[in-house]
Amino acid sequence: MFIHEMSEFECRQALQQATVGRLACARDNQPYVVPIYFAFDGQHVYAFTTLGQKIECMRTNARVCLEIDERTAPDQWKSIIVFGRYEELPDLPKYEAARVKAHELLQKHAMWWEPAYLGAAHRDSRTLIHPFSTA
Repeated sequence: MFIHEMSEFECRQALQQATVGRLACARDNQPYVVPIYFAFDGQHVYAFTTLGQKIECMRTNARVCLEIDERTAPDQWKSIIVFGRYEELPDLPKYEAARVKAHELLQKHAMWWEPAYLGAAHRDSRTLIHPFSTA
């Protein structure tokens, strides 16, 4: 197995193709990792979720990371970790364009809403992650 660092272009390309990743956040020095469906527009990661532990964590500490991986054989895989910050897109007029964009990107993937939506339809919260920011 040969390990090499991927270029930013390769990382962005992998993010563009992936639909599921692992979102990591932390609160009170306790890490929390969950799988999420997401969409990447070349600059931002968009996800749909409902209120719960991850939203509570990210509202407290906006620093997050997202991990994606692809394994094609036991000795052939790639893993990408991007660091960024959480930004909520509440149902307010000033966020409408971003919410529409998130919905358009996410709906390209079948069942993108189901894990977050089941049993919690009234707790809608779309999110935006700036994966390549240094803030």
